[in-house]
Order: sequence, then C-alpha cells, then structure tokens
Amino acid sequence: MAKANISAKDVRVGANRLPDGSWEFLLWAPNVRSASVHLLRGSSEFVSMDPVTGGYHRAIIKDLKPGSAYLYRLDGTRDLPDPASRFQPDGVHGPSQLVDTDAFRWTDHGWKGTPLGRSIFYELHVGTYTTDGTFDAVIGHLPELVELGVTTIELMPIAQFPGSRNWGYDGAYLYAPQNSYGGPESLQRLVNAAHDLGLSVALDVVYNHLGPEGNYLNAYGPYFTDRYRTPWGQAINFDNAGSDEVRRFFIENALYWLEDYHLDALRLDAVHGIFDFSARHFLTELKCEVGELSQRLGRQLYLIAESDLNDSTILRNPETGGHGLDAQWSDDFHHAVHTLLTGEDIGYYADFQGIASLASTLRDGWYYSGQHSHFRKRRHGNAPQGLSPSRFVVCNQNHDQVGNRAAGERLASLVNFEALKLAAGITLLSPFVPLLFMGEEYGETAPFQYFTSHGDTALGEAVRQGRRAEFAAFGWEDSVPDPQDERTFSRSRLDHSLKEKEPHQTLFRFYKQLIRMRRESDLGADTAQTVRELGGSAILVLRETGRLQMAMICNFAAFPVALNLPDLAGKWTSVIHSADARWNGPASDRLTVMNLSTVGELRLSPFSFLVLERTQPSTEAA
Repeated sequence: MAKANISAKDVRVGANRLPDGSWEFLLWAPNVRSASVHLLRGSSEFVSMDPVTGGYHRAIIKDLKPGSAYLYRLDGTRDLPDPASRFQPDGVHGPSQLVDTDAFRWTDHGWKGTPLGRSIFYELHVGTYTTDGTFDAVIGHLPELVELGVTTIELMPIAQFPGSRNWGYDGAYLYAPQNSYGGPESLQRLVNAAHDLGLSVALDVVYNHLGPEGNYLNAYGPYFTDRYRTPWGQAINFDNAGSDEVRRFFIENALYWLEDYHLDALRLDAVHGIFDFSARHFLTELKCEVGELSQRLGRQLYLIAESDLNDSTILRNPETGGHGLDAQWSDDFHHAVHTLLTGEDIGYYADFQGIASLASTLRDGWYYSGQHSHFRKRRHGNAPQGLSPSRFVVCNQNHDQVGNRAAGERLASLVNFEALKLAAGITLLSPFVPLLFMGEEYGETAPFQYFTSHGDTALGEAVRQGRRAEFAAFGWEDSVPDPQDERTFSRSRLDHSLKEKEPHQTLFRFYKQLIRMRRESDLGADTAQTVRELGGSAILVLRETGRLQMAMICNFAAFPVALNLPDLAGKWTSVIHSADARWNGPASDRLTVMNLSTVGELRLSPFSFLVLERTQPSTEAA
C-alpha cells in the first residue's frame, strides 16, 4: 500500500474529533508493519490504518461517540492502549477512551493569566489535598486559596499512573488525566473554576522518563535510548535515530495541556534528566513552540524548569546560547534556609552551613556558581548574574524536600513556631517568585511520604529497596515507610480542620499578612536590593520599590541577637515583627516608629524577623 504524504504536524497524535464528527487516529509506530484500530463496542471491530510517511499510521472512522473504548492492534497479534490516549478509565493496562476536549463549555473567556513576577505558587497533590482526592474536590477549596492570596495553583503530575496512589512521577500516559482523580472533564472544571476566581493553574509534567508499569512505548518505536541513564528509568530519545518524532510527541503534549485544558504554565520536572546533544536542544524547541501558541491564544504561557545543575543556560536567551525558559526552581534557597533553621548537616545540607549561602542566594538566585561542592566532590554551577529575580522560584518546602525525607516530615515537625514564621517571611518577602507547599500556610503536621500502588509485585519490592538505598547517605534507611502500604498514602492527607485551631489559625493569618505585604509593597517587581550579613546568624535585606525603602532584618540564631545598623540611620516604621504577641510571639512590646540613629542596638528574638519601612529620608551620615 502506498504511503500518504503527511507530516506529524499535519495531524495531532492520538484520537481527535474532526469538525464533521468523525474521529482521526494518528499513531507513530515505525516498529510495526501494520496497525489497526480495535474498537470495543459490543463485538470486536477492526479498522485498518493507512501507513503514512515517517512511520505513522492513520485512520478516519465515522459513527463513534465520545467515551468509546479502543486499542491498537499491532501486526495483527498484540492489542495495546494508545500512547497518546486522552483517558484510561480502567488504568494503565486497560483500553483507551475517546475524549472530545473541545466539547467542554469554558467560561474563562478573556482570561490572561498572572504575570510571573507577580505570582505566588501553591503546589498541591490532588490525591492527598482532600479526603476525596479528586479534581472536583479541590474546587471547593479554591475560595480559601484566593483568601490566602496565592495567585497560582501548581498541580503535581496528573498523567495516568498505575493504581490510585502515586506522586505522579510514574506516569505512563502523558495525555491522559488520572482516572482516580476524575479524568479529563473534571480537570477542565477545576481549571475553569480557578480562572473564574482569578487563579492561574500550572501543571508539573515529566519529560525525562516514563513510569515502568503500563509503559508500552517500546512496542511502538524508539521512544527511549540506552545512550544515557536516568535514576528513574530509561532516558527519552531526544537526539538519536527517530528522535524527530519523539520530540514532536512530547512537544505536542505540552501544547495539548496548555491549549485543550487552558493551563497557564508547565513546570518541567528534572530537566537535567533530559539528555539532548543535538544542535537545537529540545528545551529550546519547546520554548519556541509554546511561544507561538502563546501568541495565537493571546495569553502568556510560562515554562518553569526544575534542575539541579545551577546552569544559567536554561534561562538565558537563545541568542546567547540559552534555552530561554521563563524561570527555574532554586533548590539552593531551600537548602540554605533549611540548614539555618534545622541545623542539619548531612547529605547535600553539608554544603549550606552558615548565613553566607543564604546571603549569596538572595543576591544572585542561587549559591553554587562554580565553586567546589563538598557533597558533590567537584565544582558546581555557573553564575546567574544579570538574571531578573522573577526568573527564580523559591520555597522553604516542596514535595521533594518534604517527601524525600525518609519519614516525610514537614518543616512544622522539625522546628518551632517562631522558626516557621521566619521561614515564611524570608520566602514570601524575598525578591523571587515564592512557592508554598500545600498545608504549610497553617503548619500542617501530617507527613508527606512517598507512596505507590504498583500492581506488579516485583516492581513494588524494587521500589521498597530503592527507597532504603536512596537514604543511606542521610542515615535514614532504617526508617523508610513502605511506599506500597496504603497507610503511607493515608498518613499523607491534609487535615484542613487544623486551620480552626491554634497555633495553626495564627500561622494562617500570618501567611495572609505576608502575602498582602508582598502585593501592596510590589515586592514582585524587579528592584534594587542590598543584602548584608550581620555576624554569623543574621541578615539584612534592603530594597527600594518606587519611593518606598524597605528593610528586612532576620535572626536565624536560636538565641537573641543585638545588631548595630548604621545603614539604616533615620526614622522607620515597623511593618511586621514576627515575634510580636499578635503572632503568638515572645515579644511583649509592639514595635512602631523608631529612629535607628538614636536607638542604639536593635535586639531580635531567636528565629525572628522585623520588616521596616522608611517614613522619611535620612539626613544623617551613616
């Protein structure tokens, strides 16, 4: 049979409904000689697919309804789900289901999203955020997130994974919203409801590997390569034979989430695991394609990378050899804050002892920019100078830093209440884009542990052993919960009722106040700042926003400190004092207006911070 002359860009992969109501199936399967669509409606029905140039197979079928089940039959012998399945109602091993994503009635017309520099992200795991663990159940909590002041909810990966319990990084069907979360239409309802309330929605996507269970891509084509290794599974083939179509599969996936589900941003998981030595890197191509979609849709779309390389190439413009992504997570910020608050010095925390690492990160975006790392036993990173603070997303907790502790302890279980407030202050009042991890705003005490529900017994055991080995460097291997035990998952659910109790209620008010301050003082704007170390445990951050001068003084010591601040001569107004009794702190006197030219030493309580605004310019010599 002659092959039709069609490229991957002419038709979207997977099954898509045409304007006349028929369905177009496009499958990339260069490893097979013939392919058919196996329709599962009453008795089995097979529709042969036409071979298409580039290793594709295509069929157009009429008289199908959304919700119809199908498989692909390969070489007349093997039935498998669609690699680009839009829904897997029976899980990773079951048939695919037709979904007409255009049928949803959106009400977010005119939605433009939130500028990245004005964003405050709220990372949540759909399965543990509510008791029901569904997209629809999250909707009921959106008004409270608006009240809190966050601008963007960031969903951990929701691509179909095995079973009903998983962080999401074992996804096997990248186009299919998880069945146990509610599937495609319920995800659209969540995004639509968020936009109606003024919230943007970001999605964590995984383009460095796929989960092992239910992953049948090797049967179709060279999606993977043995040229590189990842800690999580086979590396994706982005630069070897057949990689043009593999790249297109992943780029189409990104465009699909942004267009069909109206998402505002994608967080790209562990881009250091995306290996591509071709002349035009996958990330550069992805950014270009998303930029074109953004222009066509008339709204800003963002790509945010996670990387442990501290490589500014990810953020710099393609004209200067970079990939041009919009922002990157800065793990150095978390590590510097965590070590100061907890005193931990094992594993990678050994590289972040003392106040200097935090001061440097606040100035530049990350700490390691080419100096020797004791943990890595080599030089690490390059200089991020010249990049706007809005290009860095920072946090004091996230799913990795909590969940990748053996017992999944949150910061609330590791430090006292005063330190929790300090962590909130340094994060939310930083010049960077802050990210909160679900529940931190009220001091959630439930752990967030690593959980899976693999149906493959051998795989489940391998995961157990792998987790124990992973924590050997931290000395935690003997206290690792069983990921396959449903109780591990149940322990990780949030308890929203804590917000009505003390001290959680006060902490929630404190977070709201900090977010209000950030918004009203325009701290998301790119403004001049000075960062100065004050001894071995305190730090001064001085910022100017328009006519306003703001000073934040932090004490990371477990004891009071007395500070001389000649830089701040003149009259200042206290905006917020974390140790104030209003915030259940130990201070008895509420700081108001002070003249730092005459006050002498400024005393700060343990693990506390003070924010001042200048009420009149200083005329005295510093």
